[in-house]
Amino acid sequence: MPLQFHRASEDLEIWSASSGGYSFVISFQSATGRGFRGRSGYVALWRPLDQSRGSIRILGWPLQSFAEAENACNSMLNYLRDVN
Repeated sequence: MPLQFHRASEDLEIWSASSGGYSFVISFQSATGRGFRGRSGYVALWRPLDQSRGSIRILGWPLQSFAEAENACNSMLNYLRDVN
């Protein structure tokens, strides 16, 4: 089943989802404007829920659309399930 993202912040473009012991976050960043700074696009990150460690960025960033970022997260989740 695909991840179901929900808006995590009303003020910033941040979405989150979790499944199978993993947490995923998608955020939008831009060189100007409010929010995260960097090359314009969507950034996808993941981390295990049971470990207190930083998030790991999914390769291919910045992604051009939310759908691309969502697909990257779902692909990473499928990979993590396959290797564990």
